[in-house]
Amino acid sequence: QAAPRASASTLHSAPATDSLQLMSLGEPTSLARLLMLHLQSVDFQSGSQTSYQALDYAKLEQWLSNLLDLDPRSQYPLMLASRIYAETGDPLKQRRMLAFIRQRFDQDPMHRWPWLAHAVIIAKHRLHDLKLASAYAEALESLAGAPGVPLWAWQMRVFILEDMDELQAARLLLGGILSQGKVHDPAELRFLEQRLTEIASRNEAS
Repeated sequence: QAAPRASASTLHSAPATDSLQLMSLGEPTSLARLLMLHLQSVDFQSGSQTSYQALDYAKLEQWLSNLLDLDPRSQYPLMLASRIYAETGDPLKQRRMLAFIRQRFDQDPMHRWPWLAHAVIIAKHRLHDLKLASAYAEALESLAGAPGVPLWAWQMRVFILEDMDELQAARLLLGGILSQGKVHDPAELRFLEQRLTEIASRNEAS
């Protein structure tokens, strides 16, 4: 017999959120975890591995979205979107996963900011799309000073603006961060003030 071969077509459409709620029998978290395992098993079946790039990303996004609706506190669907499925070499599929992360970030920013921060990195270093990276980083600015959100996460846009050679915009943004008084750590303040001085010098020299 021929060696077993996996097929990406085995990723069927995800059940609707209402149907999943009924199937959960009052245990949505447990069902969501089981179905996440099922979803991950699609790319490795019968001893043969299917490339993530071969998966139907419309169906994949539907699965991730519905499972996130089933268990909104879970980080796993967004972790898979950013760390696994957005790492494919297909730019269109990468952008689809990043757009999904950006959309779902707004529903729970305080818990979902790490995945949007990773989306910024992918947009910048994998897609080489600084405008997209800047747009995602701008969304993170809304968390400035929020407890549990590190300084680097909500100041990412400053460094992206520098990379875009938008020095005046970076200077104004960083100056605004400092003037708001949301940075209290002395070491972080010194770092940002030094960075502001460096940007100002570069801006004057350009």
